[in-house]
Amino acid sequence: MPTRLPDFPLRPAGPAATGFLSRGLGGYRDAARWVLALPYGRGQGRDELAIFSELRGTCSTKHALLARLAAEHGVAVELVLAIYLMSEQNTPGVGEVLRAHHIDAIPEAHCVLRWQGRLIDLTRALPPSASPPPALEFLHTRTIVPADIAAHKPELHRRYLADWIATKLPDRTLDEVWSIREACIAALAMH
Repeated sequence: MPTRLPDFPLRPAGPAATGFLSRGLGGYRDAARWVLALPYGRGQGRDELAIFSELRGTCSTKHALLARLAAEHGVAVELVLAIYLMSEQNTPGVGEVLRAHHIDAIPEAHCVLRWQGRLIDLTRALPPSASPPPALEFLHTRTIVPADIAAHKPELHRRYLADWIATKLPDRTLDEVWSIREACIAALAMH
């Protein structure tokens, strides 16, 4: 997957570059491979630079860090917010939570990178011996910037979710469905 991204030498152009250079990583694809190898998990905050101290990240923080690194070097790798219907089939580990609440799928906000018109996801990759996860079918995409992951991304996600609930689960509240979604995310961290 990192081979689908541009490659360029890193220079001390900002905090993201400094973080990667301090780990001996000299190129953008090297940085992408390092991010790809980190475990999935929420850190203490939604700041992508925290990945360097916490050594884990979510789709938001991992991709935001790489988008920030590209921006520090003047390379147009975009951060994209994408909404998809999360189910056990496309996101193994959430099925038990969804079944417990009698829901087959729930809209989830997912971040990916876009380079030269192609979407690149560095958080859904599996070891080479494993079957690749099914491709996600995105219902909505929007370009965002790394600073958006803390407040703007959840706001956009909640707005989309509220509209979906109104037509698909009218007997549920936004807070209730958001809690189910949070339980799904917690299950992924343990999966």
